[in-house]
Amino acid sequence: MNQQLSLTILSDSQSWLNEYIIELVINWLEQGYLVQWTHEITDLQGGDLCFYLSCGQIIPPSILSRFHHNLVVHESDLPQGKGWSPLTWQILEGKNDIPVTLFAAVEQVDSGDIYLQEWLHFQGGETVDELRYAQAQATLNLCQQFVREYPSILKQARPQVGKSSFYPRRRPQDSELNPHLSLGDQFNLLRVVDNDRYPAFFTWGGKLYVLKIY
Repeated sequence: MNQQLSLTILSDSQSWLNEYIIELVINWLEQGYLVQWTHEITDLQGGDLCFYLSCGQIIPPSILSRFHHNLVVHESDLPQGKGWSPLTWQILEGKNDIPVTLFAAVEQVDSGDIYLQEWLHFQGGETVDELRYAQAQATLNLCQQFVREYPSILKQARPQVGKSSFYPRRRPQDSELNPHLSLGDQFNLLRVVDNDRYPAFFTWGGKLYVLKIY
């Protein structure tokens, strides 16, 4: 194990994943790696590996070129499900078996070679905190495995094969319930809403009502 590897993490400053990334940073520091964690692209100076975790920022080629390898973790079976909030969209589609994929970040978004994959298996009743916990643990596992097996793991790289599909960015208004449908019909939407940042809501009689689930 090369303990002098320099490891960089870029995540969005408001991401829910940050509370879990702290664990990853501490783990790597304890193993003797050189670690930088930032939310700003301008802080990326270069190094061996850069992980873009829960990062909605577009990284220009000039930044990617500063690192030997750039890695992203994405919750879909690429090239299916590129884009935004793939775990949420698949839960809304009624899926309970969802892959988490670690792949190379390249100039074309979500199109790099795949290195590792881990599957999440849900029962169908988990709400957002449970979904996020499972997603976070898989993310940390994949990142740790890549570093642990680097550089031999590079030989496992495989290109994405098949037709691409893309998910759009989710917005707060996507948490709107239809009061004319049953809660059962909309249960998967209730599973993925965030009670604080984008809670479920509906309008009735000209008034707005917010519905939170625990």
